[in-house]
Amino acid sequence: MIDPRILREDPDRVRAAQAKRGLSDEVVDRALSADTARREAIATFEARRSEQKKLGKLIPQAQGDEKAALLARTKTLAAQVKEAEAAQAVAEEEWQQALLSIPNLAADEVPAGGEDDFVVLETVGTPATFDFEPRDHVELGRMLGAIDLERGAKVSGSRFYFLTGVGAELEFALINLANETAREFGFTQVIAPSMVKPRAMEGTGFLGQAADDVYRIEGQDMYLVGTSEVPMAAYHSDEILDGATFPLRYAAFSPCFRKEAGSHGKDTKGIIRVHWFDKVEMFVYTTLEDSYAEHQRLLDIEKAFLDKLELAYQVIDTAAGDLGLSAQRKFDCEAWIPTQGKYRELTSTSNCTEFQTRRLDTRGRFALDDGSGGTEVRAVATLNGTLCAVPRAIVAILETHQQADGSVKVPQALQKWLGREVLEPVTGG
Repeated sequence: MIDPRILREDPDRVRAAQAKRGLSDEVVDRALSADTARREAIATFEARRSEQKKLGKLIPQAQGDEKAALLARTKTLAAQVKEAEAAQAVAEEEWQQALLSIPNLAADEVPAGGEDDFVVLETVGTPATFDFEPRDHVELGRMLGAIDLERGAKVSGSRFYFLTGVGAELEFALINLANETAREFGFTQVIAPSMVKPRAMEGTGFLGQAADDVYRIEGQDMYLVGTSEVPMAAYHSDEILDGATFPLRYAAFSPCFRKEAGSHGKDTKGIIRVHWFDKVEMFVYTTLEDSYAEHQRLLDIEKAFLDKLELAYQVIDTAAGDLGLSAQRKFDCEAWIPTQGKYRELTSTSNCTEFQTRRLDTRGRFALDDGSGGTEVRAVATLNGTLCAVPRAIVAILETHQQADGSVKVPQALQKWLGREVLEPVTGG
């Protein structure tokens, strides 16, 4: 959640942030009203409780009618205390719910607008051109015996698939390369659970605007994650971390599950938009002050990985209306997909500042810089970044590195994992 002090001290900043995302500022007024009601409820409860304590001390010393009057007042006051305590609980819940519904405040540099209002920051490489009619990844996957969409649909339904033969080998090669890259940059490798409790999902902001995309396990209070960002953000929930160990950098592998609600008719062919995929996700805990440089570092790592795959791509600054609930700023790397004639997202990295850690009660203990030897406990920042989302990486590799006969050249960085320089067709075109 956002820092409540910003809401109280500079509500117009929050209203402007809502407008930048294309959202109503009604929630700001609702949150301020709830905060006022909460403070008044706390004051009322504390006043009643204080009076109750005072009467409790007077009763043993009173006699006769005075004692009877005090006992009667105590009975009335007990009911008032109970009522004030209940009112305080309701006001606190309304305040918390209003605060939780406010997205992170987008950075000043973030473009205003929606999905199509991004700004291209950089273009890397030259999009592939061919002296033959290029095949899409569906046809190439069939020729290579790499992707089986028909049996995926038969077994699990639409937007599911089997990776077979060199397709499965290509996934393992990509995961190995991603893990190797993560180790090179000092990340601790993690295999994260793909099922989490509601608090983990809510704490990362995925039960807000993204709730329709989340799979809930019927009959259990559990969710399937759409990214290992969720378990990694909750990994240190309710902990006070040693600030001297920062930054904490993790690279987590997990299967990911998404309903793809609202994507009906989009990317129905192939494995660009699917309900399940495997991914290696970078996740970092650091200070707010260092989070901005760390965000650039995550972007540089993603670019280094795409360079290893020998892909052409562009880097975009995502517009405010296309940011997730918890992101303050997000950069996407979009690879060129030849048969679509456009760039498509392969990786993204977001700075979530203190938004997730405030919801999950993750804090750090830091030495004071006043020479006193003392420490302070404060909120910390989190960042996430996709290192490799397997299906889209496969799409980009197959289409970019295809040859006229349907074979596909293997990027040099993957050759040691695949044990070959070319993926050869097993069926005709």
